[in-house]
Amino acid sequence: MKDYVVRGIAADSQIRAFAACTTAAAEEARSRHDTSPTATVALGQLMTAGTMMGAMMKNDTDILTLQIRGDGPIGGITVTADNQGNVKGYVFNPDVSVPVKNGKINVADALGIGLLNVIKDMGLKEPYVGQTILETSEIAQDLTYYYMNSEQIPSSVGLGVLMKKDNTVKCAGGFIIQLMPYAEDAVIDKLEENLKGITSVTELLENGYTPEMILELLLGNLGFEVTDTLPAKFFCNCSKDRVEKAVVSIGREEIQKMIEEGEDIEVKCHFCNTAYQYTIAELQKILERSGTGE
Repeated sequence: MKDYVVRGIAADSQIRAFAACTTAAAEEARSRHDTSPTATVALGQLMTAGTMMGAMMKNDTDILTLQIRGDGPIGGITVTADNQGNVKGYVFNPDVSVPVKNGKINVADALGIGLLNVIKDMGLKEPYVGQTILETSEIAQDLTYYYMNSEQIPSSVGLGVLMKKDNTVKCAGGFIIQLMPYAEDAVIDKLEENLKGITSVTELLENGYTPEMILELLLGNLGFEVTDTLPAKFFCNCSKDRVEKAVVSIGREEIQKMIEEGEDIEVKCHFCNTAYQYTIAELQKILERSGTGE
């Protein structure tokens, strides 16, 4: 199954819903960053959320960034996405390992206590920044808290990443269900009852549920209909020119020092781990172009 996002409505537009399959994107991230199972699950969950939340944005130039910073051994996670289904991300410590809990990979202990930031760059003077503390350090639950506390949108978020025995990704996906301000009490009650029947997103994915099937399970008795689908994928728009800005940012003295040492340097993109080589001659040109060589 290829990665994609489903957008839909239910209860005469009193509910909007999103669900996604992100297996290929999660495996691409695992492969690029050589992440441990714990890091793979944490990153895959946040990328799944980013894919769906990016699909909520209106303009092709809008960029969503999700940041988690915690005091656990994983350190933090950063994910960015757009409204075209493109997503990328990385973890601070890709080798993190914590004991399993109740037979499951323990993301909460890997994250620890910290903050979740949601940054929406919509081309305005300043981006929108929402923030919430990690109430549980379970990513889906904390995004549910974020929507209620920061955006005042009653929501339910479910995320899952299942690993194979060889530590590659077997399946990944999730859903976001949101109530509109005019949602009737009877609709809310029925949705809450439906949500109680979902024990685990991972279990649904393992049993072959597609995004449409997940939403039908949650909203089928509320008149659910698919409004559209959107292809999704791991995608990084880095380039040697873009990475050059990071080289420039270290300042004149450091660049000059590297030139004097006479060795080529390698700079890696955080998001996709692609390595870019810069020769001494190229570093000299960077100094000249940036004006720091004056």
